[in-house]
Amino acid sequence: MKREFRVFRKSFALVLALALLLSCLSGCGAEKGWRARETAVIDDNYRTWYEVFVYSFCDSDGDQIGDLQGVISKLDYIEDMGFNGIWLMPVMPSDSYHKYDVKDYLEIDPAYGTMADFEQLSAECEKRGIKLIVDLVLNHTSSEHPWFTAACEYLKSLAPEKEPSVAECPYYEYYHFVKGRPDSENWYQVGSTDYYYEGIFWSGMPDVNFESQALRKEFEAVMDFWLEKGVGGFRLDAVKEFYSGSLTKNVEVLSWVNDYVKAVKPDAYLVGEAWEGLGSYSQYYASGIDSFFDFDFAGPTGVISKTINYSGAENSAQAYAKALVRVQNAIRENREDAIDAPFFVNHDMARAAGYMSYDARKVKMAGALNVLMSGSAFVYYGEEIGMTGSGKDENKRAPMYWSADPAAKGMTKGPADMEPQENQFPCAEEQRKDRNSIYSFYKDAILLRNQNPEIARGTVARLEEVEDLDIAAISKTYGGETIYMLYNISETDEKQVDLGQYGELELVGYLSADGVEVTVEDGTVTLPSYSVAVLR
Repeated sequence: MKREFRVFRKSFALVLALALLLSCLSGCGAEKGWRARETAVIDDNYRTWYEVFVYSFCDSDGDQIGDLQGVISKLDYIEDMGFNGIWLMPVMPSDSYHKYDVKDYLEIDPAYGTMADFEQLSAECEKRGIKLIVDLVLNHTSSEHPWFTAACEYLKSLAPEKEPSVAECPYYEYYHFVKGRPDSENWYQVGSTDYYYEGIFWSGMPDVNFESQALRKEFEAVMDFWLEKGVGGFRLDAVKEFYSGSLTKNVEVLSWVNDYVKAVKPDAYLVGEAWEGLGSYSQYYASGIDSFFDFDFAGPTGVISKTINYSGAENSAQAYAKALVRVQNAIRENREDAIDAPFFVNHDMARAAGYMSYDARKVKMAGALNVLMSGSAFVYYGEEIGMTGSGKDENKRAPMYWSADPAAKGMTKGPADMEPQENQFPCAEEQRKDRNSIYSFYKDAILLRNQNPEIARGTVARLEEVEDLDIAAISKTYGGETIYMLYNISETDEKQVDLGQYGELELVGYLSADGVEVTVEDGTVTLPSYSVAVLR
């Protein structure tokens, strides 16, 4: 009898274990669900871009300064996240840590490595289907650039009564030099001479003169050089300062850049930084440049922050949906084939975690509002793990938080004048193991983008019949296909939305800040707080 009971007990335990295993597998299958769908990534310029500050990203040689080999070592990480574009902040020789004051346009800064390292990075990106663009700083050079030093030495050598001659010194016309001190704080003296040069940003960044055709030829050679090295295009710095205050002249310079680059590489991608509101930067699209950064949605006072943090109808989820349509229409008024470039923060802005009061749920939802926008979405390194950084610029460019151990391989020390930064969320190493982390949420958001081409490319329309202020309800149509996207931007409330009038829709993916499932039954979508649903 005892033996029969033991056999029964073992059999029951086996059945129970099997049931639990099947339940687990079923649950895991449901958990994987939409994540197991195939991606539908299109090889065009609608991409998901990762902005990298090489200095603080990853160190390969133990000097605690990031370098190109460090970037190469993290390509698997970047690819696994789902990014298919990388923007490198300046990599050319410079005396500053940020390298926006270029001394040589045809070299790599020695702290970052060699040209061979760059060529390897370019080749490795191509293997992975990642388009690599580099920061191209055309508005100014370093005051240590040979063009500028030659021009200054020439002016210092001139007899007081003699006028400068381009025939004697071609570089004189590459910059804005005047005799006599202008009534402006943006002009700096050339030694002890009577000559002054313009520098909108500071004395170490003299502004160039685009009236000089010889200068333009120099820059054409620079663009040729990097395109031959395999870059897929350029991020164009400070484009509204080519001719400060003159949109027409800035558009002309950008048209020249666009026409030249596209003649050399038709599928090159160009994105410009015109730090202005929608009404102004949308007009720059007349230049033909593919994209301009969407500053209306970025930063602590942009649409995304207001939607998450502020109350009232003007900051509601409904207002967010209206803003998506507004930016789309404003851009298309200037050029139908333009590609918006949404971002939330970049190297000039405090990091998003601070805006969100270090509330992980809000950090996640803000990331979704950015990544799921139409166009080419940009994510600043470290935002995918909720890094800390505010105050002076150096703090915003702190070391990528790969490991909790500051001495771990790959960790950098950051800029010399950076103040100590204490990250409030776990390091990348730990977050990659956590299904409910900020990292995993970002990865899911990018996966949704890669599975559904309509997210990046679709024409946005608002579903006006959905009146709940906490719900942003939109459709996106591309290539004859339409998807429907619902955002519940309520901090606490579950919401139900009836989409029965659109036919039998399938839930093809969702995001949920708490990991609570989004469900669909008889056309009604149930959304937990801080969640997004994609249906088709």
